This record gives sequence, structure tokens and C-alpha cells, in this order.
Amino acid sequence: MTPKLFCFGYGYSAQILARQMRQAGETWSVAGTSRTADPAQGLYAFANDHPLENPEKILRDVTHLLISIAPQEDIGDPVLHHHRDILTRLPHVQWVGYLSTTGVYGDRQGAWVDDNTPPAPTATRGHLRLKAEQDWRVLCQDYDLPVHIFRLGSIYGPPVGRSPGRGQLTSLMSDKARKIVKPGQFFSRIHVEDIARVLRASMARPHPGQTYNVVDDLPAPSPEVLDYVCDLLVKPPLPAVDITDATLSPMMRMFYSENKRVRNDRIKQELGVTLKYPTYREGFKALVGD
Repeated sequence: MTPKLFCFGYGYSAQILARQMRQAGETWSVAGTSRTADPAQGLYAFANDHPLENPEKILRDVTHLLISIAPQEDIGDPVLHHHRDILTRLPHVQWVGYLSTTGVYGDRQGAWVDDNTPPAPTATRGHLRLKAEQDWRVLCQDYDLPVHIFRLGSIYGPPVGRSPGRGQLTSLMSDKARKIVKPGQFFSRIHVEDIARVLRASMARPHPGQTYNVVDDLPAPSPEVLDYVCDLLVKPPLPAVDITDATLSPMMRMFYSENKRVRNDRIKQELGVTLKYPTYREGFKALVGD
């Protein structure tokens, strides 16, 4: 039976995962969801208020599921909201990956957290993500659905599909970057190619119920990263803006309200992953070189 990956949310990380599978010469059938259907590309319409049409037929031969759609305040996880019962009855599923966020750890005032640190979200988005994780775990515990939780850091990487890419390089190239300074603030990042590398390693070594922090080895302040990318681009550094003087969107204010450094031991020790981009330096140097 040809393995079949179905992605609820065929977005940035899912597209990179599918590309890695193709480049490795692996025989996979890959399909997923988008807001509008595109049958020629294996895409089916799905949204918070729009379940899959005929999900029994679409999902019946699926062996691997990837979920990257954000939970909502009114309905929780949209996939579970619409298709929970069907998911508990799929006959061939060997692996389920839920893409969560390190935001479930909340604000730790710059302290380290690891794979065993209990979640303690402080922002609404973190609470929603933790609730979604817990809801997926119920399916693992009660129905033996092989769920794996991946808590991602801030994602960056190259363009793919309709996405122009993510991260400081993309922001600089579009003149949207600001060097906001908050002393002692750290962020954990992960190159999108390394996300796909971790997911493929987990598929090869499934451990249902397990949680993995998916970040690189070097949490770093955002101004430090921006200065490094400016150097790579031979551009002058951006002017510094103290956070107390910055006008921030609610999303960005939430982003800067949490400060922690995240360890990634389990992806190395249990899955045997060697990151291609262990710090932002290797990652952005490769992106600028591309």
C-alpha cells in the first residue's frame, strides 16, 4: 500500500515536507486542504466554517496525517470540530502530527524550558494551542490514534509555492523589518527545512503520545539576528527602536510579552535528528546564498 499523507492545512511547512519527500525519491501520495479546492493539485476545500465534503472517501486510505491549522476561540481545533468522529475510525493511520507552538510554555523571563517542562501559557493563543494539544491527546489515549505533538519555534525559510518565505530576511527584503530592542529578550527559531526533517524522522520512528520541541540550538535576540542578516546583505544596520517607543500590533505585543529559551534535546536523542541549520547563522547564510 502506497503511504498517503494528508495535510489539514497545506501551507508552508507541509509544502516543504512534501518537497523533501519528492527530492528523497520516496513514493508518497500527498494531498491536503486549502480555502479553495484545486483537485488537479490534490487540494480539498476546508475552513473553520467549511468541513471537507465527503471526508470518508477523501480520508479512507490515509496512512499519515499532518495538522497545522490554528485553533479558534469559538470552536477549538477546526479539524476535530468537524471530523473528530471520522478520525477515530480511519483504518490505516500509522502516524498523526500536530504542529503546535512553544507559546504553550508562556513567559519564563528568559529561563530555559525543555521537552519535559510543564506548559504554562500566558497568552490567549498559547491557551488555545494547549487545549488543542489536549484534545488531540484524548484521541491518542481513547482511540489509539498515533498522535505526536511538535512545538515549533519561530519559523523562517525560503519561498515555496505562494509563500514569499518567512523570517528576518523576508522582512528586510520587503522593507517591513523593525529592530525592536527589549533587553534580555530571547526568541527560539527553526528553519522550515529542519521542521520537515524532524517530521520525517518521527514518521520513521513513531512514538504515539510524544511531544517534541522543534527549535534550533541557539535562542537569540531579534536585533542580533537582524544585524547579522544586514551584514550578509551588505546593508547598514537598521536603527534601533526601544520597545517602550514602538507601536506594536496586538499580535506583536503578545510576541514580545513572552521570553524564554527552548531546548531541543528530544529530537536529537530520540529521533536521531541532526539539524541542517543548527543556528540562525547557517540558516540565513544559506538563504542569502540562494
